Parts: sequence; structure tokens; C-alpha cells
Amino acid sequence: MSITEKILDLDNEFEASLIDGLLNERGIPHLIRSFHDSAYDGLFQSHSGWGRLDAPEEYREEIIKIYNEMSPEDHLPHENEMSPED
Repeated sequence: MSITEKILDLDNEFEASLIDGLLNERGIPHLIRSFHDSAYDGLFQSHSGWGRLDAPEEYREEIIKIYNEMSPEDHLPHENEMSPED
């Protein structure tokens, strides 16, 4: 793998696992790094986030696109934001 750069901050282990699987399916090289340190009982995760995704720069746009498409339901209006039917 070529030199990697930080592409995304990850919020939790579920999100990390999901994007890891999607990137592996597409053959996109990447590294996922958790900020958990058992010596400090996860202290840095509450400050820095769960972890991060690193990858070669040339994959940045594709990875961000995949990440943004991971949970399209998050972009739908909530029930109370929907306008009533006529």
C-alpha cells in the first residue's frame, strides 16, 4: 500500500466495521485505527472520537462518497418534519 493519509473520523465500532466491509468489497486499500487504549480505559476515545480511516489520497473522493451513502435514511426527514398530505 502506498502512503496513507487521514480520510475520515469514525464515530463508533459499528460505523468502522460497516465501511471496512464496503471498502474491502471494492478492493480499496485502507487502514482503520481505533483510539481505544486499554491502559486508559478508552479515555482518548471520548476526547478524539472512536477512531479514523486512513487510505491513499487517490481514493479520498471514492471513500467519502461511499461513507456518505452508507446510511441514506439519515438524510430523510423525520416523521415530525414531513408535511401533512393534502
